[in-house]
Order: sequence, then C-alpha cells, then structure tokens
Amino acid sequence: MEGDKERISTSKFKTICIFCDSSLEKKKSYHDVAIDLAKELVMKNIDLVYGGGNIGLMGLIAQTVFDDGRHVLGYELKPVVNMHQRKSEMNLHSDAFIAMPGGYGTLDELFKVITWVQLGIHNKPIGLLNIDGYYDSLLSFIDQIIEEGFIKPSTHHIIVSASNAKELIEKLEVICFTFSPLFFHCLELGMRTWTTFGHV
Repeated sequence: MEGDKERISTSKFKTICIFCDSSLEKKKSYHDVAIDLAKELVMKNIDLVYGGGNIGLMGLIAQTVFDDGRHVLGYELKPVVNMHQRKSEMNLHSDAFIAMPGGYGTLDELFKVITWVQLGIHNKPIGLLNIDGYYDSLLSFIDQIIEEGFIKPSTHHIIVSASNAKELIEKLEVICFTFSPLFFHCLELGMRTWTTFGHV
C-alpha cells in the first residue's frame, strides 16, 4: 500500500474515456492489462468515462477504478436521447481516449473520435492499447489507406499505440494537436446547425 501511495502522481488528464468490450470469456492477458489500465488511472488521479456496462473488460475496469477511489462516469446509466448524444457526451467529458481490444461497438466509438479530430471537432489524443498485437492488422490497414491516398499522411499522428497501459498514457500525455481557433468556431457553428435540424 505504501508503494502505491508513493506512485500516485498527477496527469495532464482529469478524465480518460475507455472503449472496450462488455462480453465475457476473453483472454487472460486482456483481463490483466485491463486491471493494469485501471490501476494506472488511479495512480495518476484520472477519472474514468466509459459506456456504462458492468460486465466483461468494461465492467472490470470500471469496478477496479471505483473500488480504488476514483470517479466513474458511465453513459449507459446516464439518460441520453440517442447514441449520437451518448458519444457526444462522452467526448465532452473526456480529456483523452483509449481503445482496448473490442468488437464493432469499440471500433465504432474509436473511429468516431478519430474522425472528429480530423474534422477539428476536438483535439484530444487517442490511443490503442495494442495487447498481444490485437491492433497490428488495423494499424497496417490504416497505413495502406494512407498509401492509397484516402487519408492524408499528416493525419497519421491522430492515434498512438502501445502494448501496456503505462507507456500508452505517457504517449498520450505528450501529444498536442493544434487547430486554428477560427476553425473551431466555424465547426462549432456548423455542429449547432446540424443539431438544430435533428440529424444523428
């Protein structure tokens, strides 16, 4: 316990949103790294934002963070109008994003926040927790998309990856995206108009 207290430090992040799977029966290595990630958040005084599930990797991380005394905000438990609002609220209350191994839902949330960076809607860092090379194929695919000209090479920096929680958070803490304040102002006006007309 004393060793844990000595490790506690502050981070540039107050909150991190975690995208991960809520189903059961995953590899032990995924469970181990999920606990390591939760402990790392606690050690750095970072609160958790997540989808709100209480089973699988999602539930494991949330329970560990909560049991160790940090705040947990789950959006499956918070009333929202639709999935778009749910994702927008998670973005609003998060300083960074981490995707653990997961399925379609995890990938949907991941690519949503990546696209929002590309559009200038937010400038928050995004990381892949690449456990046992889970995201190697995805990273290679993104390289291929860039080579084919569908993504600009300058946007390659939008995501970073690491195989363990400590290294990934350290990488996220040194990322800084820069966008013009005028650009953000225009995007904000555009998003307000989009919301007014009820698009999802």
